[in-house]
Amino acid sequence: MKKALFITASLVLAITASSFAQTKIESKDAGKHLNETVMVCDKIVGGKFFSNSQTTLLDVTSAHPNETMTVVIKGDDRKKFSEAPETYFLNKKVCITGKLIDYKGKPEIIITEASQLVIDKN
Repeated sequence: MKKALFITASLVLAITASSFAQTKIESKDAGKHLNETVMVCDKIVGGKFFSNSQTTLLDVTSAHPNETMTVVIKGDDRKKFSEAPETYFLNKKVCITGKLIDYKGKPEIIITEASQLVIDKN
């Protein structure tokens, strides 16, 4: 009985741990990891806030339209940041965590929590 309980608890722990894990990748490889939850650490080189849609776009590695990927912050999620992301993160190396999706042939991560976009301390 104890052995069965131990095995069950171990399986639950392993499944839980793997659901929080993410792969760290290079931004240039983002297109190869679509629909995966990843961590990308690279430089924000451009950004823009669109007041009409309340959307913030951040360009990773190169300016639009040559960015390797885009970080998207929509509407109310922008309020979760203490400063305007398009200026605060500009020219800083950041780590972005989230699910990579394709938007018109370019990889992007939609940020819903400020903790998904942090300055890289390394």
